[in-house]
Amino acid sequence: MKISKLALTGALLLEQKHHRDARGYFAETYRQQLLDDAVGHSVRFTQDNEAFSQFGVLRGLHYQKPPYAQSKLLRVVQGTVLDIIVDIRHGSPTFGQHLATELSANKPQQLFIPRGFAHGYLTLTPQALLQYKVDNYYSPADDCGLHYADPTLAIDWLLPVEQLRLSAKDQQQPLLNDVPVHFNFTDSQYD
Repeated sequence: MKISKLALTGALLLEQKHHRDARGYFAETYRQQLLDDAVGHSVRFTQDNEAFSQFGVLRGLHYQKPPYAQSKLLRVVQGTVLDIIVDIRHGSPTFGQHLATELSANKPQQLFIPRGFAHGYLTLTPQALLQYKVDNYYSPADDCGLHYADPTLAIDWLLPVEQLRLSAKDQQQPLLNDVPVHFNFTDSQYD
């Protein structure tokens, strides 16, 4: 497995090696020690999640505030998505910046998203299925988000606005400048 650091501090791209033959393939998708070494501390995942979406579905930009903040390790097992992460750690050199990554079932890749990032994705194929691990349980009371069309983020979602399908909740999320400070880069275990 190859692990690469991304432009936003703490975010990682994991690339699996597929061992192929006439029967199909075998791939190692997770190894605790490799991730711990790349992150610089132990990440203990507590919950696995799965999300299925149709074309044009935009989910996000979501995060959980402390004490229920979550790191995620996600991969696409069907279809293709445009995955977006936003650094919301005040004091970070990349605060307010986003990173767009196309993740596809055709590419054996995973994205590690540390605590202190908002996360969302847009389904680019007729359907997409994502699986991801988190290192903290879901807490509805601590569930937060950013507005997908925040002009300060200037995210190119690749599709016209009229093709995006969002929940009412995601359409009403606040702008980054209106979000209270939940994460400080100096307090981060991912700096």
